[in-house]
Amino acid sequence: MVSKSPSSFASKVAIFLVSIAAVGFANSPVLPPPAIDAAKTANASAQTAVFSGGCFWGVQAVFQHVKGVTTAVSGYSGGEAKTADYHQVSTGDTGHAESVKVTYDPAQITYGQLLQIFFSVAHDPTELNRQGPDEGTQYRSAIFYANEEQQKIASAYIAQLDQAKAFPHRIVTEVTPLKAFYPAEAYHQDYATLHPNNPYIVYNDAPKVESLKQEFPALYKSR
Repeated sequence: MVSKSPSSFASKVAIFLVSIAAVGFANSPVLPPPAIDAAKTANASAQTAVFSGGCFWGVQAVFQHVKGVTTAVSGYSGGEAKTADYHQVSTGDTGHAESVKVTYDPAQITYGQLLQIFFSVAHDPTELNRQGPDEGTQYRSAIFYANEEQQKIASAYIAQLDQAKAFPHRIVTEVTPLKAFYPAEAYHQDYATLHPNNPYIVYNDAPKVESLKQEFPALYKSR
């Protein structure tokens, strides 16, 4: 991930490029909803989901704009507590993936709808151990399920999308049990919101939020 402060020229170029990317997103097909999903449940307790799809800045930004999501926190999953810090995770040798813990209201949005957004706009699930400019196992596509229902819905949806040939290539997203989630350092939280003019954010992450707005207007919120 690139976090250097942008020059005025670089910022303008990035904004121009993201406008082109946004047009492409607007014309992309929306993935079908999961055939198997949990039902919306009134008066239920908040639930959580953990997703990994490349740099956590963009994934967090997407889910922060989803109705029914109360919080989205950047962090690490897949490795041990002692290696859950950015510098060690960045080596790609810790087993961790940059992840986002999503807390949501099951009366407003289902786990399947979160998956539909995750696969549609948050990342490219056909890229193995990378996303865009970022490479390494820490940027892998993964779903860390908290219970058997989440595992069933996630696995069935991947099979559904592959069978429908929704993507040009096969989905490589891992579906693995959630052992623990470790919040990332404070400076990684709300990064896209706090640094909207960073060229990395403008080019790689802002188009994801714009895609969410275009493809899922009924689920989009401005924050």
